[in-house]
Amino acid sequence: MSETTAPPPESQAPVPDKNLPEHTAGTGSRASQVLREVATGGFGVTVLAFVLALVVGAILILLVDPDVQEAAGYIFARPSDFFGAAWSAVSDAYSAMFRGAVVNYQATDAAGFFRPITETMTLATPLIIAALGVAVAFRAGLFNIGAQGQVIMGATLAGFLGFTWNLPAGIHLLFCLLGGIIAGGIWAGIAGFLKARTGAHEVIVTIMLNYIALYLLQYLLTTSAFATGNQPKSPSVASSAQLPLLLGDGFRLNAGFLLAIAAAVFVWWLMTRSTIGFQFRAVGSNAHAARTAGMNVTTTFILVMVVSGALAGLAGATQVLGTEKFLTDGIAGSLGFDAITVALLGRSKPMGIFFAGLLYGGLNVGGRVMEVSTGTPIDIVLVIQSLVVLFIAAPPLVRAIFHLPAPRGLSKGVAA
Repeated sequence: MSETTAPPPESQAPVPDKNLPEHTAGTGSRASQVLREVATGGFGVTVLAFVLALVVGAILILLVDPDVQEAAGYIFARPSDFFGAAWSAVSDAYSAMFRGAVVNYQATDAAGFFRPITETMTLATPLIIAALGVAVAFRAGLFNIGAQGQVIMGATLAGFLGFTWNLPAGIHLLFCLLGGIIAGGIWAGIAGFLKARTGAHEVIVTIMLNYIALYLLQYLLTTSAFATGNQPKSPSVASSAQLPLLLGDGFRLNAGFLLAIAAAVFVWWLMTRSTIGFQFRAVGSNAHAARTAGMNVTTTFILVMVVSGALAGLAGATQVLGTEKFLTDGIAGSLGFDAITVALLGRSKPMGIFFAGLLYGGLNVGGRVMEVSTGTPIDIVLVIQSLVVLFIAAPPLVRAIFHLPAPRGLSKGVAA
């Protein structure tokens, strides 16, 4: 009679490393699953998500347009009036957005024609850099929700060095940029250290650090070292510390955009060509397996957050040295939170983030022109932005609406 090999008893099954904190063990965590599901959609799904958002936005435009509302009162008597008013409302709104974000084809000179795209690039610059930092953390399996605070700290130190130090041009700018990078890296490193050493969840820690950074800046703007007069506003940074304009005084586009391109190239090299980037991705995919392979997971967590925060700090430095020129308590606006959106839109890939930042910046700039030109509420733009994120974060929903097949190689549980 042939012998059969009995399965190993349950007691001999591999036992997870008890020394590994629960939040780092394996890939079964909900956070890692969400990140993987968001990353499953392709370029086509992204485009369709944007189209869906525009369609829903068009419906909202029709609901708030007074001419459409009036024509809807007698739609059965004269339906042509309703459809004509509907077409005019939507086309006028979206054409105004295009003129404000890309090119103003109604302009009478070349400067006016190209100014919209330069404004889009200016607004997108800090968004792209900060989103790259958020993406580094995402790729390593961490949620850096503290980009807002890191942007604030980067802007604070860069601005302080800009209006207090007196150095030659070029050298002064370099020191200010380095100051922003260091401040953002240290601020995020606090969260990385606490996670690595104590298991504190990075989402909670970074959110709390956002508030600390905001209130710290508000306090500093009341001190004699930062404030000017009775206004919560710092002195302007010296001209030697300002990012040079790329197209002359008639445009706001500055060298920060070149830094955004350089940052995208750096993150691409870091995550795909460097050893440390491989460790980041390995820990993000399976922290337990990475530890078994000999990687220092706790040190990697700290390094990931430092790199992520350094990029966010650089974004804050470009904001104060290139666009605003002085510090206020609103220097960051919603930049850090928008960066999370841009990172998701770009699927945490440098090229995707670059174009997602331009798209997001264009929606913001074009939305203001749309509001002024047509009276369409700016809230419509915010709805479109939110819907784009919603649809992109749910590729199965987009595929279901357009009856698209699931990508090959994905299980039904992920891609359905």
